Amino acid sequence: ETLTKMVCKFSDITKAPKDLLNDDYSSKISLKCKKSAGPVGVTIDTARGKDGSLSSKIGGKFSYAGVSFDKVQHEADGSPTLETSLCPAPGLKLSFKGSKGADLGCDYKTGNFVGTAKLDVKDLSKFSTSACMGLAGGVTLGGDAAYSLKNSGFSGYNLGASYERGSLFAAVTTGNKLSAFNVSMMYKVNSDITLASSTTHCESKKCDVIACGGLYKSSFGDVKAKVGADKVIQASLIKDVLPKTKLTVSGSIVGTDTSTFKYGLGLEM
Repeated sequence: ETLTKMVCKFSDITKAPKDLLNDDYSSKISLKCKKSAGPVGVTIDTARGKDGSLSSKIGGKFSYAGVSFDKVQHEADGSPTLETSLCPAPGLKLSFKGSKGADLGCDYKTGNFVGTAKLDVKDLSKFSTSACMGLAGGVTLGGDAAYSLKNSGFSGYNLGASYERGSLFAAVTTGNKLSAFNVSMMYKVNSDITLASSTTHCESKKCDVIACGGLYKSSFGDVKAKVGADKVIQASLIKDVLPKTKLTVSGSIVGTDTSTFKYGLGLEM
């Protein structure tokens, strides 16, 4: 049972620290509303542009005849997005994602193994695949590869491993065809405080700190803060102001230059 819980797609092997360092930081003002209309889940996402204008996208989610329509969405400019999936056998999921491009996907999960495959069916330009396996002792190993059908050669391939034990999580993944190493770490100090970091190491730069940050679960909401390699300091407050209503307030500044201050405000209900 422990191994099964550890299993994830290779693309999600660093999800925990990545989410802590990237989610809930924004410089936009947005309103997101979710509502069930019978068997259909409807989402309306509205954001204010730099010129003060409002733009909205509307999406739906439902199932019909054994097929899950995971996203049926129209952007403000009218461009559509369609994501569907079908599970013909236990552990097997077939999917289609269409927007500017179009991809056919296949995910397979059994025990402590997860494998994926994806084909670009619009331009027939790329085929990609990945595999990830959970091992004893909190270890996960995996890798991915992308093959260019146009150039008849591998356009990318990488490996990765993660280790989780108690309050500590650490992961090492490669980038740029094994030429760089990305190290992601997360440590849960206690039930209220969690710290995370992300660094990249390669021949030209021995250590490049992408971001360091943390999460504090206070009595008045979740407080997050981070600093990046570009010296941008960001912070956010996430609070449930009403049942099923979440408010996110965020801000950023470059060093101590107050002229670079930006803020964001998001309401989700």
